Amino acid sequence: MTEPQQHITQRDEWGALRSFTAARIALGRTGVSLPVGQALDFKMAHAHARDAVFSYLEKERIFTALQMFQLPVFFIHSKASDRQSFLQRPDLGRRLDEDAVVKLKNFKSKGYDVCITIADGLSSTAVNLHAVNVLALLMPMLEKAQITVAPFCIAEQGRVAISDETGNLLRAKLSLILIGERPGLTAADSMGAYLTYCPVAGLTDEARNCISNIRPDGLGYQAAAEKMFYLVRESLRLQISGVRLKDNAGLLDL
Repeated sequence: MTEPQQHITQRDEWGALRSFTAARIALGRTGVSLPVGQALDFKMAHAHARDAVFSYLEKERIFTALQMFQLPVFFIHSKASDRQSFLQRPDLGRRLDEDAVVKLKNFKSKGYDVCITIADGLSSTAVNLHAVNVLALLMPMLEKAQITVAPFCIAEQGRVAISDETGNLLRAKLSLILIGERPGLTAADSMGAYLTYCPVAGLTDEARNCISNIRPDGLGYQAAAEKMFYLVRESLRLQISGVRLKDNAGLLDL
């Protein structure tokens, strides 16, 4: 008589590698399907990703936290009036609405080295959790290097390119944006940072440098702040950004 099968889930022989990554690898199988536990984990991760996309930017809390830097703060909005139009019309998220344009023009900027924008992007959760923590490390570096910073801009329904317009209107040499990245199934809280030298509306991605996956389980706050500072300083020194600006930090001089 055949003994009843106690375990129907077949482990993947590469399962030991899962201890080195949060990626969904070596999940095992039950017959030709995923084990029930893994299928449920996938659905939970997908739910977290959707929650991140529709999360709200905690702009008042971020505004209060930014007071430590003693700089003016502007609340601005893209041309995307709500989340639905932001998701369906990416072009609207790249440009400022009329009120924001008037607000920044009326400031009559005297000119700065860097303009920093904080935008929700595709994960307000990421920005809510990480933006201020990174700035707390970055701002002292900029101050020590005598790099002047324009008023902060907190942007709702904003995509990466919106920082080009804010930087231009505030007459900054360089624009830096901290923004929520598109959530994945293992990370719904990744924040990205993009910088553009000589920002102006209409630039494309090759004009920008990107630092990605900023979060405690990815690129940590200290490492991210140091990388931003390096790229900001080099961009201002060489007067370039994007594909022409290389990250040579840590390389030996030969």
